[in-house]
Amino acid sequence: MADITAAMVKELREKTGAGMMDAKKALVENSGDMDASIDFLRTKGLAKAEKKANRTAAEGLVAITIDGPCGALVEINAETDFVARNEQFQEFVGKVSNIALKQADTIESLASSDYEAGKNVQNALTDLISTIGENMSLRRMTKLQVEKGVVSSYMHGALVPNMGKIGVLVALESDGDTEKLTALGKQLAMHIAAAFPQCLDKESIDQDILNRERDVLKEQAKAEGKPEEIAVKMVEGRLRKYYEEVCLMEQIFVVDGETKISKLLENAAADVGAPIQLKAYARFQLGEGIEKEEGDFAAEVAAAVNG
Repeated sequence: MADITAAMVKELREKTGAGMMDAKKALVENSGDMDASIDFLRTKGLAKAEKKANRTAAEGLVAITIDGPCGALVEINAETDFVARNEQFQEFVGKVSNIALKQADTIESLASSDYEAGKNVQNALTDLISTIGENMSLRRMTKLQVEKGVVSSYMHGALVPNMGKIGVLVALESDGDTEKLTALGKQLAMHIAAAFPQCLDKESIDQDILNRERDVLKEQAKAEGKPEEIAVKMVEGRLRKYYEEVCLMEQIFVVDGETKISKLLENAAADVGAPIQLKAYARFQLGEGIEKEEGDFAAEVAAAVNG
């Protein structure tokens, strides 16, 4: 049997992030061959990752990367908030966000994009799952781009620059002053983070959703005993209120509490020196839509200890 030194164990741990006993066992099993030991641990890591895959990952980080008139927004989940504060996880998220901007258009293409030599993003994530010991997932990504203008951003609850709990991108198309457009875009992104619009404008509302809303409002008016012609007017009035709640362009700017977003853009055009079109926005809230399981933490710890 090869003589396994402390220096060899240390080197293997630094290369793989594995625990001391796992690293020593890998070296013993592979007669001190470093590359074979790395492969051994990766294979073991894959098995661990598969066992963790059924555990809910609703924490983690949302990250933003912007380069000129293009921006990417990604969400990568983990099981606990502790991992979001892990520097190794943060480094991974930041690198993946950059890869999303430069190489990918969908979450599937992001997963298969090159992370480093001989390893794609999904492989790198699997290795990280093995090292940190929690289930993690590449949940979603999106990109915004304009031909002329800016993509601005805002990150709410940032743990480190451009990584946090709620990330927003805003794409403004204009020939106007870039610096002023960027500042305006950040204000709009802050509004979107707080107001949570469901769509860009009235034309963007799904027709089935709008029809259901209209039917509900009509039945409410009838239940109040209103005549048909009055009920119709009431429905239209309440629909305007509905638009103000769900459509970004119809919402009231949260900063001043009185200016409609569409009017805000119209007013800002004079300041930036050209008309402004809000082409698109994106808002990712960490864990949004993920159903979290309520577990017995004490029981899990006991099971781990007794296991």
